[in-house]
Amino acid sequence: MSEIPGDLKFLKSHEWARVEDNGQVTVGISDHAQGLLGDLVYVELPEVGDTVTTGGAVAVVESVKAASDVYSPVSGKVVAVNAALADKPETINEDAYGEGWILVVQPDDMEQMNELLSPDDYAELIEGEDH
Repeated sequence: MSEIPGDLKFLKSHEWARVEDNGQVTVGISDHAQGLLGDLVYVELPEVGDTVTTGGAVAVVESVKAASDVYSPVSGKVVAVNAALADKPETINEDAYGEGWILVVQPDDMEQMNELLSPDDYAELIEGEDH
């Protein structure tokens, strides 16, 4: 099983969220999720300035196996997208918790982060899926 960074929160749908020092939230998909999807071949990103809602689809990742929506962990405004993924979507496969980030949201309400799974809770969730 892959390492799950302790500074992240997770959605049950396998997105991760990291609160940055400036109060913005960086979002990506978990290493577990990219492993299930297999080799990613395309990422459809939102536009900077888009408004997103908690649990709403904000991006799409496509692999040789399937296409999967990426959901936002918080409501707010998209302030950055990882444009490098357009040319190199496999970055998510290589570094899901680092260079493979997908978007950054300026959250409307930081309290929404408290609704997300802790790393330990997420580890339990994916362990349950594997059995």
